[in-house]
Amino acid sequence: MPSETLWEIAKAEVEKRGINGSEGDGAEIAEKFVFFIGSKNGGKTTIILRCLDRDEPPKPTLALEYTYGRRAKGHNTPKDIAHFWELGGGTSLLDLISIPITGDTLRTFSLVLVLDLSKPNDLWPTMENLLQATKSHVDKVIMKLGKTNAKAVSEMRQKIWNNMPKDHPQDHELIDPFPVPLVIIGSKYDVFQDFESEKRKFTSKSEALLLKIRGVINQLAFGIDKSKSICVDQNKPLFITAGLDSFGQIGSPPVPENDIGKLHAHSPMELWKKVYEKLFPPKSINTLKDIKDPARDPQYAENEVDEMRIQKDLELEQYKRSSSKSWKQIELDS
Repeated sequence: MPSETLWEIAKAEVEKRGINGSEGDGAEIAEKFVFFIGSKNGGKTTIILRCLDRDEPPKPTLALEYTYGRRAKGHNTPKDIAHFWELGGGTSLLDLISIPITGDTLRTFSLVLVLDLSKPNDLWPTMENLLQATKSHVDKVIMKLGKTNAKAVSEMRQKIWNNMPKDHPQDHELIDPFPVPLVIIGSKYDVFQDFESEKRKFTSKSEALLLKIRGVINQLAFGIDKSKSICVDQNKPLFITAGLDSFGQIGSPPVPENDIGKLHAHSPMELWKKVYEKLFPPKSINTLKDIKDPARDPQYAENEVDEMRIQKDLELEQYKRSSSKSWKQIELDS
């Protein structure tokens, strides 16, 4: 009888575990995908490293970066895999959003939006641009997936709605749930907490934020039980899980009732936006516009490389001018 190949031995072992294994043996390895987007230099890398228990200094994110983590749910069980993607550059590299979001990843995909609280004037435009771009691409992927697997799309949508508040059915008419699980984190509170108390009504102090963040990310990445705790007191660390609040609990923005009618908002989200931008006017488009060319971004500066780049740019300009003069001379001679 011919000897078995390594592949045949491994295959037989897997089949054996699936039939005769003890509890946990042969368990299917789960894979989840978590995509971090948000403010430029907002602390996304730091959060990922802490959640993966990696004691290393964060480095600037170059465009789109990937890492992964593995964790077992119990003793003698295979480790589940969490794929972490991180978009750098704030809102300047929106085209790269399409890379981690595909039909293969969408069913176990989650989004984490990290907003820099120390720059409140940039916060709302950053949030709006990133969420709109992400939702637009997710909707396209869902539409394409629906043509081949309508059942999967239906299950995804039902799962999102299952997280919505059941005690406040009147809210459903005003809710347009994000198509994938979404977590919003406010970073750099150590800077923000020095703002005037009136301006801090839009968030709150959170000394124990790290532990709560790790718990939320672990739930997205490894399916660990979701926390059911909630804190909506603006004088304490805010912690609100999807589906545990309502428009009634949120209440009206912190402005006199007489002024609310003058804002002409058509939805609660639009009302809050108008009030927020009145308190924190967004910067002009030119000021908000991020650097499109990473080679010119100060955070990636390298003296020797940059000096050579300047020299080559000058040589290129001289070549262009020289070529232009030559063509003009040819036209005159003609």
